[in-house]
Amino acid sequence: MKLPPIAIISILFLSLLVLVIIYRRNRWWSETDQLRVNLINGQQPIQPKVYDSKEIEGLPDPAQRFFKTVLQEGQAIITKVEFSQHGQFNMNEMEDKWHKFNATQLVVTQRQGFDWDAKIQMMPFVNVFVHDTYLLGEGHLQASLIGLFTVAKMHNIPELNQGELLRFLAESVWYPTSLLPSQGVIWEAIDQHSSRATLTDGKTTASVVFQFDTEGLITSMRAEARCYRVIGDKLTFMPWVGKFGEYSDHNGMRIPLEGEVGWEHPEGARLYFKGKITKISYEFAS
Repeated sequence: MKLPPIAIISILFLSLLVLVIIYRRNRWWSETDQLRVNLINGQQPIQPKVYDSKEIEGLPDPAQRFFKTVLQEGQAIITKVEFSQHGQFNMNEMEDKWHKFNATQLVVTQRQGFDWDAKIQMMPFVNVFVHDTYLLGEGHLQASLIGLFTVAKMHNIPELNQGELLRFLAESVWYPTSLLPSQGVIWEAIDQHSSRATLTDGKTTASVVFQFDTEGLITSMRAEARCYRVIGDKLTFMPWVGKFGEYSDHNGMRIPLEGEVGWEHPEGARLYFKGKITKISYEFAS
């Protein structure tokens, strides 16, 4: 049976589309590999190599309780972290439309940096690929529909750089030795249940207020202003908030496995991320 010309054209078009998608997906993986090579190549020597509880003397009470709870004396300082996540992501600003995602993330602690490589399923066989990266002081955000169509791209503007350093600082609950004063974090007292942590990397400074429970575990965080949207030359900033839970012991440390993040609108918080770590591994100073 001979196929009509329109059927032949359709088959050829679909075959070409599949080949293009495979090519772009491979390119995306190659770009991920290169970003992570650059992160590792940018690592710097780290000091001290182990945690000494004397360095937390004089910190605000909540911060002291935190370190006493999540670290043990002599804990090796983290140099690199790799983890896998799954969860839900909401890309709609006006209503809750959650989509499943899977992601991997590489973090290096000196010089501070990370790459979050995520695949968000918008519908069956239609994914958005996302890189959210902080590398050598520069932020990079890229989102691509099915690996073909760029839907967002920003690189190395001061507001983005500050937002990515904020993310590094807030997520330090997963690599808690990075919150130590010896690793560059300055702690300020607020009250018995909260303290402000500030980190500077080059020209960029980020501050996060952490909330602690009675045991000393970090339960939530808030940044007063993070870049929310960039349209041309117009920038919008909003408070950025998050919660952490399901603490577990890993390599002698206590870390949360679950987290959720969102924007604090005047009418209340609107979440855009709900995720859980499914696998995590560390490298330490030696």
